[in-house]
Amino acid sequence: MTKKSKRSKRTTKRSKQSKVPARPVKQTNAAPKSTPTTAPVTRSSSARASIAEGTRLYALAGRPSKADFIKVYGPQGPRMTWAQRAEAGVDAKHFQEVLKAKS
Repeated sequence: MTKKSKRSKRTTKRSKQSKVPARPVKQTNAAPKSTPTTAPVTRSSSARASIAEGTRLYALAGRPSKADFIKVYGPQGPRMTWAQRAEAGVDAKHFQEVLKAKS
């Protein structure tokens, strides 16, 4: 008794589609894209102090979302600085109280 071959018939059949060689990639004259090497941003000490103060006031206000700023200050609220928001009548310290009153 002879063993049958385990070869599948599928592997021996030719596909109906003809094999087409791959097209060569077009050569371009453009330089290869690379990430630009930018120097890290160097901020002045006064700029860093302003950023730190804004972050402190943001935390004091309870880390409000953009929607919260719009509820309290109107559509320009997210674009305002904390000084402008204080001039508008609500400073960072009282932000959550006003937000609860408007909700």
